[in-house]
Amino acid sequence: MKELVSIAEKIAARLIERRQTIAVAESSTGGLISAALLAVPGASAYFLGGAVVYTRDARRILMEIPDDAMKSIRSASEPYAKLLASQIRRRFSCDWGLSETGATGPTGNRYGDAAGHSCMAVAGLDQSTMTLETGSADRVANMHVFASTALNFLLQNLER
Repeated sequence: MKELVSIAEKIAARLIERRQTIAVAESSTGGLISAALLAVPGASAYFLGGAVVYTRDARRILMEIPDDAMKSIRSASEPYAKLLASQIRRRFSCDWGLSETGATGPTGNRYGDAAGHSCMAVAGLDQSTMTLETGSADRVANMHVFASTALNFLLQNLER
């Protein structure tokens, strides 16, 4: 967790300096991204909220993304991560939305992705996405690597 908080401190400094806000929609990280951002003192200045969108019901209820919006999109994909990031940003009316969705392990998901597969997106003025493949079936290790990668990806986008 210390590594995640270290990255979050850099993110917090940039957001506070710019007077910008963020909301997070995460899945396979199980709240680690939000926890890292909230571990930084003064988080209320930039962190507006987050959701662990782990199931179809969570997607419908927490994100208000209906099933018909998912007809051409599958979970654990860059288009889905982009949709989550945009939707969390819109729902919280904030400057930045960050999302993560993937397959932590020990097995892959029902869509054919191997354990260690994660897609992330940042929504701000522009949107960017990325996919990570760790090649590992270690669930807890993947959760931490996914969270670290997502936070670093956000930091890179903040530095543009």
